[in-house]
Amino acid sequence: MTEWEKGLSDIQVNERIEQGLTNKPVESSEKSNARIVKENVFTYFNFVFLVIAILLVIAGSYRNLTFLPIIIANTLIGIAQQIRAKNVLTKMNMLNAPYAHVIRNSCKTKVPAEDLVKDDIVVFRSGEQICADAVVVNGNLRVNEALLTGESDEIEKEVGDFLMSGSIVTSGECHARLTNVGADSYISKLTLEAKKINNKEQSEMIASINKLVLFVGIAIIPIGIALFVQSYVINRLGFSESIVAMIAAIIGMIPEGLYLLTTVAMAVSAIRLAENKVLLHDMKSIETLARVNVLCVDKTGTITKNEMEVSGVKNVSSELSNEELHGLLGDFVLALDADNITMKALKEYFDKNTGRVCKNKFGFSSTYKYSACEFEDANYILGAPEFVLRDDYENYREYVEKHSENGERVVVLAKYDGVLTGKALDSKANAIAFVTLTNLIRDNARQTFEYFRDEGVSIKVISGDNPITVSKIAMQAGIEGAKDFVDASKITEDSELIDALNKYTVFGRVTPEMKRRMVNLLKEMGNTVAMTGDGVNDVLALKDADCRVAMSSGSEAACQASQVVLLDNDFSKMPSVVLEGRRVVNNIQRSAGLFFVKNIFSFLLSILSLVFMFSYPLEPSQVSFITMFTIGIPGGIADVFAVGALVFFGKAFHLDNADISTAATLLLSIVGFMVLYKISQPMNTLRTIILIGNMIALVFTGIFLNHLFALEAMSLECILLLFMFSLAAESFLRYLGKFVDWCYLVQNKQRRKRV
Repeated sequence: MTEWEKGLSDIQVNERIEQGLTNKPVESSEKSNARIVKENVFTYFNFVFLVIAILLVIAGSYRNLTFLPIIIANTLIGIAQQIRAKNVLTKMNMLNAPYAHVIRNSCKTKVPAEDLVKDDIVVFRSGEQICADAVVVNGNLRVNEALLTGESDEIEKEVGDFLMSGSIVTSGECHARLTNVGADSYISKLTLEAKKINNKEQSEMIASINKLVLFVGIAIIPIGIALFVQSYVINRLGFSESIVAMIAAIIGMIPEGLYLLTTVAMAVSAIRLAENKVLLHDMKSIETLARVNVLCVDKTGTITKNEMEVSGVKNVSSELSNEELHGLLGDFVLALDADNITMKALKEYFDKNTGRVCKNKFGFSSTYKYSACEFEDANYILGAPEFVLRDDYENYREYVEKHSENGERVVVLAKYDGVLTGKALDSKANAIAFVTLTNLIRDNARQTFEYFRDEGVSIKVISGDNPITVSKIAMQAGIEGAKDFVDASKITEDSELIDALNKYTVFGRVTPEMKRRMVNLLKEMGNTVAMTGDGVNDVLALKDADCRVAMSSGSEAACQASQVVLLDNDFSKMPSVVLEGRRVVNNIQRSAGLFFVKNIFSFLLSILSLVFMFSYPLEPSQVSFITMFTIGIPGGIADVFAVGALVFFGKAFHLDNADISTAATLLLSIVGFMVLYKISQPMNTLRTIILIGNMIALVFTGIFLNHLFALEAMSLECILLLFMFSLAAESFLRYLGKFVDWCYLVQNKQRRKRV
């Protein structure tokens, strides 16, 4: 009995288990729920507000903790979105074959794939996925390594050939000895690489806000100390009043509302996209997609479906009529298994047969490029023309190359004079007919790529297939510049690759490592790069792209490495994803100025109060009250002008501090609504309802919840001052806004001249 028939003994299996040579899944480096919670809770942003909350509790000013719901909501939304995405991705397992048939103690048994050990003899059959690296020791089979290498051709494996974990068995059966298991296997190493999360990745908006928070977090320490000393020592306010005045100033400098706006806007978009079968791994990818100007795509799965159809039949036989030819092809394909997309297409097209029986058959061999059937009257071969016809191929070269250049695949049916062995042909094969097949272009592919062209997004088609074929298919999909192609296997230096990236749109014969180099070079050239992929071969390049998009039908490694997963594998969803990103970014950018009114105002008014030695006129709850309903530089300066003047005149008329504080709150609210009205242009029904609704809510809250927000009844003198400075603030804001707009126009003109 041979070694592969006996397999390992129980003693040998136990020895390998003790040595740790098992096929247990690698420990995933994806974030656990606890880690996600920890990273969202323990942030510098939350730390600043925790210190503020502790100080307010010490001061006994509990009503001024009204900012806490915003902070809590922001944290919970971030946690919920990340956990949801993680749970969806966890379900996408890399290996779809949790059990394997193994030979042990001379018997075949079925065990969980994770219980396999090194040197186990495993039986692999058609339709199964290779669960660990192995070497064929008996039999033969064909595998598809597209998920690993990008090559769509099936590869024949015989005794002594290496099997890579993650590849799919398309036909045949073999016994193979496992060489690398568990973390040592090829697919495990790529899976770990795919699941590594770069914690430094942030959207530009969030990164900018974090920088602002860091700056403010440092600046508020000396400002806060100075304000407290001024209020407590110089102005002789009580300890609690001094703490409250100081916190009101520094809390106004922190853009917690903008944080929440960004988080909520992105979360809502994530929900909207999920309803459209698009999963976001993280919310920041919405913004990244909105800024993309180069999109790298593969041919199969993106431009085309993973299907083929017969596009034509050419009868070159003088002996068979077209009807007889179709019957012969029907008999031929009926005898063979539909174990590849070419044979599936042939079976669908030649669905009628004459009933003749195939005595012997050989499935398609990627080594010899043909399949064969032995009938009673003759032997027939179907395969690649240059391999089947050999010396006679020159007679048909022009026809074959014409169709190949159009992106079609050509196979020839020939009558074979020799004996069929499934090996290299050694006798003459006479052509009977040529069948042309084409990949099916995805529905709406042309409209999808037209959208990207109109949006100024360049397309780079990167494929492991023949560049001529890829170019023709890309042209059919309407990709601009698709006629410009290059064979990437002939490029060796980065300088050559840079020139090619500037010149060509289509790249064929691209290796996984070259895909990664291309993505990095595009980024170094100043581009924001998005990439689509579905195989393990795409992982390295996906991880280096600015935005990563995967098809859910691909490998789990690609899905883990991606930020966006198209759950229904529909690439035509991409325009809606990009459009959603741009809508969100534009809305946030428009609204950001409104939030910065409060930040700029608080900073400038704090400096003003230190210079002129008056206590900060607002309480933290009043700042929250303003933010709640109105939420930029012109607005911030207008606020400082109006409130500063109000404080000076209030002191001159000997108004009570509570009067001044309430008037300042209402004045800031009025200016806030002015800014809100300005950024809402052009007004429509929905924006009008929102604006009026917020005004009504502010009035209602100010009347019925006035004690919560420290709003007091004002004297007649204070009301008159409020009215006067409201009018002054409107004029000041209007003319200051015009000045800023003029400066912006001048700057743009200068920039255009430089370009």
